[in-house]
Amino acid sequence: MAVVGTGLIGTSVALAASRHGVAVHLLDRDPAAARTAAALGAGTVGAPDGAVDLAVIAVPPGTVGAVLAEQQLRGLARAYTDVASVKSAPGRDVLGAIADPATFIGGHPLAGREKAGPLAARADLFEGRTWVLTPTAATARPVLNRALEMICLCGAVPVMMDSQAHDDAVALTSHAPHVVASLMAARLRGGSEEAFRLAGQGLRDTTRVAGGDPRLWTDILRSNSGPLVGVLRDLHEDLSLVLAALDVLSRAEPGRESLESGRVRDLLDRGVEGLGLLSREQPRGGARLRVALEEAPGELARLLAVLEESGVTADDVSPSWERDTLSVEFTAAATATGPLLRRLEAEGWSAGYADLGVDSGVGALN
Repeated sequence: MAVVGTGLIGTSVALAASRHGVAVHLLDRDPAAARTAAALGAGTVGAPDGAVDLAVIAVPPGTVGAVLAEQQLRGLARAYTDVASVKSAPGRDVLGAIADPATFIGGHPLAGREKAGPLAARADLFEGRTWVLTPTAATARPVLNRALEMICLCGAVPVMMDSQAHDDAVALTSHAPHVVASLMAARLRGGSEEAFRLAGQGLRDTTRVAGGDPRLWTDILRSNSGPLVGVLRDLHEDLSLVLAALDVLSRAEPGRESLESGRVRDLLDRGVEGLGLLSREQPRGGARLRVALEEAPGELARLLAVLEESGVTADDVSPSWERDTLSVEFTAAATATGPLLRRLEAEGWSAGYADLGVDSGVGALN
C-alpha cells in the first residue's frame, strides 16, 4: 500500500495495515509528518520502486482530485481510494482530472478524533466503525475488492452509498454539528473566569468537536456547502422561534406566558424525540458475511467448526439453497472480519460481504 497524507486518518490506516504485515509506503508534503508516522511503525517513508496494490489519498476534500491525478500520472498504484468526509465534489474533481477513472473508488471512514496529526493516530481507530464506499459506474471490480480488503484490515464495516446520499447524511450528522459546536465554543471567548468555574460536562460534550483543524474544516464545509445550507437554515428557523419566545417570556407578566412556554417545550420535546431515534441506531460492531458451499457430506459441519473458532455459533447461521449450492449467512465481529475472510478463503470457500453481493477480494493485497 501507499498512504498519501500522514495525518490522523492516513497514519491510522497505515498503522492498521502494517500490523497485518502489509508493506506501507508513506508520502506527505511535510517530510516531518511522514517521518513521525514511520517512527510510530506505520511504514517506510518515500515512494515505492513500482506500483503498489492500493494507494489511500488522505488529504482534504478540495485537494483529492489534484493529488490523485498527480499520483496516478507517476504510476503510484493499481487502485486508488480516498478518505475525505465529502464525496460528491471530490468525486467530480477526480473524474475530471484522472486519466483512468476505473482505478478509483471513493471512501469515507466514519471515525476520527478531536486531535490532528500523526501522533493522534491509532491502529484501532476504525474497529467496528462504518466505512462508506462510493463507487462510480467506471469503478473496476478489482479496485472495489482491494478497498474492501483494506477496510477488513482496519476492522471496519463497509457500506455502499451514492455520493450525494452520503453528503446529505453527513451534512446532518457531522458537518452541521461541527458548526453548532464551533458557534457555542466561540461564545466562550467572552466568558468570565467565574463562568468557567461552573462549566460542566454538558458544555464539554457540546463543544468537544470544535477543536478540529480549522483549515481542514473550512475545506470540508465549503465542499459540502449545498446540503449543509439546508440543515443550517432549518436550525436557524428553530432558533429564531425559540429566541422570539424567550424574548417574550423575559418580559411577560406572570400567567401570560403559556403560548411562548409551549413553543420552547415543543423544541425540547422534538429534541428528546430526535435523540431517541439516534439511540436506536443499528450497532456498528459487526459485518454480515456470506459463504458458498458445494453440496458435499461434512462440508457444512467443517464450516461451522471454523466459524465457532471466531465466535460464530450455529444459532447465528442462516442457510439457503440454490440448486446444488448452499449459501450460509452470519454476522461476524468487525475486528474478526478480515482474519475470518482470509481463513475461509484459505479453506477453499468463496466468502464475501452479504450486503454488498461481491467477492471479498481477500488476498488482493501482497
